[in-house]
This record gives sequence, structure tokens and C-alpha cells, in this order.
Amino acid sequence: MAKAGSIMKETLKAGVLYFVLVFAAGFVLGTIRTLCVVPRLGVRTAELMEAPIMLGVSILAAQWVVRRVGIPPVLSRRLAAGCIALGLMLLVEFTVVLWIRGLTIQGYLEARDPVSGTVYFVTLGVFAVMPIFIGRRWT
Repeated sequence: MAKAGSIMKETLKAGVLYFVLVFAAGFVLGTIRTLCVVPRLGVRTAELMEAPIMLGVSILAAQWVVRRVGIPPVLSRRLAAGCIALGLMLLVEFTVVLWIRGLTIQGYLEARDPVSGTVYFVTLGVFAVMPIFIGRRWT
């Protein structure tokens, strides 16, 4: 049986790595979306086009992290890794990104398109639980 400290370190490592991979891809895609797609197609369409790509990135990143770090198919550990990644994503979103844009959290939420904003927040939820679905055998 693994020690609690090593389990926590492994889970934290998986969550941080998962966050970094998805955030990096989102940063690149977000830059492309903002500079190239939004001026041509508008915010809603650009964000809706990006959502399935980011969903695919989340799936691939979760698969890679689960296998690379070796997170066993234990529901609580996989969910913890996803929640750590989600927490980091929200922390960056609500601090650095809002600071760069000069927005408050309230201003950010009010400025979101109701359709693509909803899709975005749903994809964040899927991002958090994605590690659970990798492998599908539970102990």
C-alpha cells in the first residue's frame, strides 16, 4: 500500500501537469481565436469553434497524464487530479487573465456571451471530470 504522502504528491503532480497541458493549448488557441477568428466571425462563433478542440485537448491530456503519472483507476484520485487542474485553471482565469484584461469577476461574467459562455463553463466541468473516464475500470 502506498503512503498517503506519496499518493498526495502523485495526485498533485497529475493535476498540475493536466492543467499545464490544457492551459498551454488554450493559451495558443485563445490567441489565434482572438487575433484571427473573432474579427472575421465574431466572439460567439469563434468560441464555439474552439470548444470542441479544447474538449479534444482535454481528453488527450487526461489520457497522457493518467498514463504518464500512473494514476490508478481509483475514482477519488482521478477526480482529485481533475479538481486540482480545474482549481488552477480558475485561479489563472480569475486572476491573471482578468488583470490583463482589466476586468472584475463580475465584469467578466457579464461580458461573456450567454451561449458560448455557457458552453465554456460546461467544458470546464468536463475538463475536471475527464480523468475519471480514462481507463474505465474502477477499484
